[in-house]
Amino acid sequence: MKPILKLYRGYANEQELIVMGHVFNPTKATDYDFLDKNLKNARSIIKLFQLKTWPNATVSLVHNKVKIVTKTLNDGYFKFCIPLSQLEYGWIDYEVSIAYQNEIITSRASYIRPKMGKLGIISDVDDTFLVSYTLNPIKKLFHLLSRNVESRKIFEDAATHYRALSTAGRKEADEWNAFFYVSSSEWNLYRFLVKFTELHQLPKAVLLLKDIKTSLLDFLWTGRGGHSHKFEKIKHILEFYPNLKYVLIGDDSQHDPKLYGAIAKIFPLTVKAVYIRQTGRSRKKKVTSTLENVSSLGVEVCYFKNSSDAILHSKKIGLIDNQIDFDI
Repeated sequence: MKPILKLYRGYANEQELIVMGHVFNPTKATDYDFLDKNLKNARSIIKLFQLKTWPNATVSLVHNKVKIVTKTLNDGYFKFCIPLSQLEYGWIDYEVSIAYQNEIITSRASYIRPKMGKLGIISDVDDTFLVSYTLNPIKKLFHLLSRNVESRKIFEDAATHYRALSTAGRKEADEWNAFFYVSSSEWNLYRFLVKFTELHQLPKAVLLLKDIKTSLLDFLWTGRGGHSHKFEKIKHILEFYPNLKYVLIGDDSQHDPKLYGAIAKIFPLTVKAVYIRQTGRSRKKKVTSTLENVSSLGVEVCYFKNSSDAILHSKKIGLIDNQIDFDI
């Protein structure tokens, strides 16, 4: 048995690099199989919430030929925030290692250092682009357990909208706007979410998720509880890339309208547009009122049922090229 070293996508600006991950205790458990179905998929998902983290493990990162060492927190999480000295842009590989019984265990991931652009996009996940049935906890849990990554659904035209935003204002084919998925899903589901976004050709993005869970009881509450972590993470992104104009995308099933409204009040010159997906049969009065308040700050708002409407709105306000054919 060997410990498991999981890395996540990081991000960098002109001065600082941030990368993070988890270290788990040695285990015989196999990694999540994306193609498992029904009961096998349920067992695989549950196992993701039963891994035990390794606190105070020594973790090493090599950057510019300099070795930087840190230790994991009590939940096995580690994070490097270091000064950046680099000329490259785009997605860049990085490598982290741990020592275990005279063996070096290494893992690789990548981080984004976007060229200075105009837009940053921050999106929720559940019921924003991934159909999750958040308003029905039993149905949500059923789909999480019984549907593998290939069986889960994405809202129609959501990927088209996201891809357009990802390249908006960019002249070079290999340049992208900074893109973040900030969710109340836990780090346990990181690989599942990455695979889902890859299958549906959503923009490659940094994922910022909720604290990892390590028990079956925690699993039953996945994606629920407080959402203050989302506010703090979004606030951090806007402070980390202060020269960008931001598009915030969420849904009305939980607290996105309230969170985005608070962010817009703190950053009235930074938030350019707020998009909220309608998840029920009718619009919610509180959400409509919140968005009207946001609009009074000069922020563009769109409360939409179908992503095709969000695309048309983005064209109308000049976020994306009006000449692009989105087949809608």
